[in-house]
Amino acid sequence: MTTVSHLKSSQPLAQEDEKTGVIIVNLGTPDGTDFWSVRRYLKEFLSDQRVIEVNPLLWKLILNLFILTFRPGKTAKAYKAVWNKNTDESPLRYYTRKQGEKLASAFANHSNIEVTWAMRYGQPNIEKALNDLEKKGCTRLVVLSLYPQYSATTTATVNDEIFRCLMKMRWQPTLRIAPPYECHPKYIQALKKSITNHLDTLDWIPEKILVSFHGVPVEYIEKGDPYKAFCERTFQALQDAMPESSPPLLLTFQSRFGPREWLQPYTDKTLEALAQEGLKKVAVITPGFAADCIETLEEIQIEGRRVFEKAGGTHFTQVPCLNDNEDAIDLLAELSKESLGNWIEP
Repeated sequence: MTTVSHLKSSQPLAQEDEKTGVIIVNLGTPDGTDFWSVRRYLKEFLSDQRVIEVNPLLWKLILNLFILTFRPGKTAKAYKAVWNKNTDESPLRYYTRKQGEKLASAFANHSNIEVTWAMRYGQPNIEKALNDLEKKGCTRLVVLSLYPQYSATTTATVNDEIFRCLMKMRWQPTLRIAPPYECHPKYIQALKKSITNHLDTLDWIPEKILVSFHGVPVEYIEKGDPYKAFCERTFQALQDAMPESSPPLLLTFQSRFGPREWLQPYTDKTLEALAQEGLKKVAVITPGFAADCIETLEEIQIEGRRVFEKAGGTHFTQVPCLNDNEDAIDLLAELSKESLGNWIEP
């Protein structure tokens, strides 16, 4: 007769002994800025059929023969421009790690809560996080994807990986998936505060504030992905929350890839057009990103500035993401508590 060593005890845990794991998950990052580290990351990311909806056989050919031959070098250069040399990690990994550590501290008085963090692509991955929580005795799990606006290309693929990993486990934890938080009052107020605090540091006033979200192909929206509507909800809630005296907000989308049409208006094209029309001062905020990363620091802060100034703009600033500031951790704690519900001790 065989036994299942995976189960540490044949006796069920008493309810007061049960632990709950909270795992926050962000997109992912390469381990370094060299060609092969970036290539490994891009291969994992771009092999996800939630991200690239192309015939798998055709895409595998294109990916391996062309994209993974030429793109890693260009992407590695972008990562080098923003890499955190002090800790030898990408900004996204740095801030997600800090968010995980500070969120754990926020629950320090709750002995039945264990907090960890993971990346959907790259390291530390979701499987490692789940294994760590299991070793700590967690029989219940809350998953909080750090994507305020739902999309199949982000939130859904995190859920996919969670369930793939759980399929390997003999004793699965009871699971709760935190919902998107595109209009959560704490999120909107944190964004508002981040804008006003940042503008207070400037000796000039922007004529417009671009609210730039990561784009997706229009085809995905036509197939039923609700992402665009989620972005519009965030934009409208933020616009309603801002003082009447604040500069006007403008919704845009960034980070398009490949030949297909993506959500418009494009952030880079908008920056260029505004400058050509005579606008000189602009700010950009990226509320779809829970932490600064290559898309905000390189694509917006470096390339966005270059495009705007080349077209005639004179003053450009990027509002930092919420990162690991106090408002961000308060938000993550509140979102976690809402999903924890009766699993959290009084």
